[in-house]
Amino acid sequence: MKSLIKPRPLRQGDTIGLVAPASPGKAEELEQGVRWLQAQGFQVSLGKSAAYTDGICAGDDAVRVDDLHTFFADPSIAGILCIRGGYGSMRLLPQLDYELIKSHPKVFMGYSDITALHTVLQQQCGLVSFHGPMAASDFGREPLSDFTCKHSLRALTSTNPLGELPAPPAGATPFFLVPGEASGPLCGGNLSLIAAALGTPYELDTAGRILCLEEVGEAPYRLDRLLTQLHLAGKLQAAAAIVMGVCSNCDSEEDPPGQRTADVLRERLGSLSKPVLCDVSFGHTPDKLTLPLGVQATVSPRAGLVLTEAALEEAPANVY
Repeated sequence: MKSLIKPRPLRQGDTIGLVAPASPGKAEELEQGVRWLQAQGFQVSLGKSAAYTDGICAGDDAVRVDDLHTFFADPSIAGILCIRGGYGSMRLLPQLDYELIKSHPKVFMGYSDITALHTVLQQQCGLVSFHGPMAASDFGREPLSDFTCKHSLRALTSTNPLGELPAPPAGATPFFLVPGEASGPLCGGNLSLIAAALGTPYELDTAGRILCLEEVGEAPYRLDRLLTQLHLAGKLQAAAAIVMGVCSNCDSEEDPPGQRTADVLRERLGSLSKPVLCDVSFGHTPDKLTLPLGVQATVSPRAGLVLTEAALEEAPANVY
């Protein structure tokens, strides 16, 4: 793990670069997302990958890598927001210029397939990055979640620690599968992406960290397989604590009778000798928290998940 680099906060009037490192977004959702960002006082610059609306990936690997390099290096771009997830981010990892990115730290936000990029930004560059909503997938869809919008704007503009994280008014209530208290830097993201990187140079280091995991559309037996893979790799045992997001659309009537997500989590995580906090609203939920990955956090039965370290800091006068 590199020493932690914190980007500067976003301010009204800043330009946000929109990129699609994975799959393309829908044109109408992207347009709506751009309008929402502009209504918040930001300017928007579209990467070349934003022009792709068909195919598995938003252009070939070279286009998507070039977008990331261009926006990180461009001093007029204050932050980078992903358009959507889908598939394709992992393909870019060997081609990224990590020294360039490290030399131009700035806000970077996305989730789902973007997990692959969060891992390398944290481990290769030491950069705090934000597991949070995206331009088309979230800000471009109706109804737009007030909870998601408020929490993401606070996360990207405040130089104070985010503190105790709230549950959405109409969302799931977090609960401890295994009670306890632990502290460490946040890491993680989408369970499938984390499992897919095992055995590669880009696998997630969970040692002493609070491991955040979320998933969508995976049947319980596949969740079991993914968690078992992390267990066999020692990733669950090495973590200081586990924070499970809401596993959206993972229970199905077609699954074997009696097999439910809750049962899988209880069996796979319930015997760990560390705190396990479940049903935290981040990832594939309409109301989602923004998690700054890399910052220090604490889990406790009294307060749930608490972010104790600021994710952003004011840049020196000669930066940006």
